[in-house]
Amino acid sequence: MSTKSKSGFTIIEVVLVLAIAGLIFLMVFIALPNMQRSQRDTQRRNDYSALSANITQYITNNNGSLPATGATLAANKYINETGEDPDGNTYILEVVECTTSGCTANFDTSKNIREDGTQVFLVRHGGCNGGALEYVKSNRAFAIYGQLETGEGSYCQSNS
Repeated sequence: MSTKSKSGFTIIEVVLVLAIAGLIFLMVFIALPNMQRSQRDTQRRNDYSALSANITQYITNNNGSLPATGATLAANKYINETGEDPDGNTYILEVVECTTSGCTANFDTSKNIREDGTQVFLVRHGGCNGGALEYVKSNRAFAIYGQLETGEGSYCQSNS
């Protein structure tokens, strides 16, 4: 009996390799958008930190005063050079105020904040308590309040 030896791959081996490669590509394509959203949120947090530092500098340069309530600030002056969020949309930076009756008296975060993350609030007399805004008595107290893309939703950062 003679047996012929053939070199090469069987159909089953080829299909198995293609199935494994397909699973790897599928995992990459599923994980990639989440990773990109997370990176954009990290950039937004960095932008909010830059805003906080620039407002602290503003307070120092203006004898302890914060920008006036109702003002719209230039994002390219206070957030970053372009004034744009990680998606290339221009940030909208509004100054609002917390009062002893609450922080949402002057703005309703559930309605006013834009879904695309471009709306950012500088909240005078604001502080953050577990991500929620609260009144702080100090005239120099402020909070930065904005929207993130990932499941965290809103973001709050205060100087107090």
